[in-house]
Order: sequence, then C-alpha cells, then structure tokens
Amino acid sequence: MADLADKMPDVQIDQTEMALWGQRWLDTINEETGKDKSAEAFDRQQSVNFASFIDRAFANALAEMLGNIPVRSANSNALLPPEEDCVEVGPVRIIGGIRPQNFDAAYRPDGPRVLFDSKSLNDRKSVGKNWQNMVNDLASEAATAHTRFPYAIVTFVVIIPRPALPTKQENDLIRTLERLGARSGVLDQDHLAEAIALLVWEPSTGETVSEIPDPTSSLRIEKFASTLYPHYVARYKGLPPHD
Repeated sequence: MADLADKMPDVQIDQTEMALWGQRWLDTINEETGKDKSAEAFDRQQSVNFASFIDRAFANALAEMLGNIPVRSANSNALLPPEEDCVEVGPVRIIGGIRPQNFDAAYRPDGPRVLFDSKSLNDRKSVGKNWQNMVNDLASEAATAHTRFPYAIVTFVVIIPRPALPTKQENDLIRTLERLGARSGVLDQDHLAEAIALLVWEPSTGETVSEIPDPTSSLRIEKFASTLYPHYVARYKGLPPHD
C-alpha cells in the first residue's frame, strides 16, 4: 500500500517539447510525412499526437501524489488497469452512464477515481468554429463519468496557441470554462468538472502565456494540482490502497 502524499506536485509542461511542437505549428510542411500543411496550424496527424506529452506530465504528477506508484500505458479495449495500483496514460476506456468514453489518463484501482482529458484547438479557424462544441464535449464527458461514478474526479486541460485565440473568444471561453470547472461535491451537477486548466502557449518560444488567464482565475495551470488534491483527500483519504 502506498502513502498518499501531502500534496499533488504541479503538472510540469516541458517548454523544450512545447517549442518543438511550436515549430511544427509554424512550418508549412509536416517533416514526418513530407506533406504540405497550412502555416500556423497542425495537420490532422499532428493534432492527434500533440498533447500526449502533457497527458504523461499529468500522469507523472498524479502518480507521485499517490505514493510514487507506476505509470503504465493503457489498453484502449481493457476495462481494468494493467496492474492493481497504477496510473494509466491513455486512451483509457470508461463505460459511463451515457456512453463509453476514452480519457487520456486515469487512476482506477476500484473504478475510476481520477479521470483526465486534454483538449486542444490549434488554429484561429478552429477556435472560432469549434470552441463551443469543445465545451459541449467537456460537459458530456464529465456527465457520462459522474452519472455512473459520482465520486470520480474529472479533470481537463485545454491547450490553445496564443495567435489562434481572438480576444472575443478568449473572454467567452474563460468565463465558460470557469463555470464548468466548479464541481466541489458528489451531489453537484454531473456535467461539471472538478478541475479545469486553460493553457495558452506561444508557438515561437514554447512558453506559456503568463497573462492568460488572469492570475486570479481558477483556470491557471499552476492552480490545477492544488485544486484536484483536496477533492481526492475528501473522497478517498484513509481508504485502500492508501495507508
């Protein structure tokens, strides 16, 4: 049995890795396939692969919080983790109350305790056209988990390049995500999430944009771990597999 740590470490975003993806975002050719692509955008393959290192960063931080348990690759067709006490990094298959759903990382020693998904909108057209659809997806994912597993802690990170985020969408998105990330108790509305972070990044440097969202916002990435941790303590501290 692992000892639960007294906090969850921050999710560490690798700036070097982010800068590499920024170069791919800026380039007009996908170097892996040699195919042309739009500048200031990912092609479809890059969009699918982009946030995987952020998923693993979350999994590593969660595993440390849970007593330095192992991080294992998930089997997308499996309904149980690959070993008894581990954090899985996706896709993790959860059979929720509305539909089956794949999450990017999870801890489920006796059913889903912590679920995580990363979402990215990667160019200005996508932000303008799809940000509300993305919000609907977040609410649906939270609801399908919570309707069957009300004690599950559902978390999201939304990642957007700074040049792709117009001011109008920025303000609307921040207000909406703040409302959506407000679930504090197991009797709260199912479509809400326990923790949401908005990560706005600069492709030319790989740096996180420090002024978005506002430092007081609940969406700050540096608040993500400290928001998640009290939920876990309230629902699972003192219960197996923790001492």
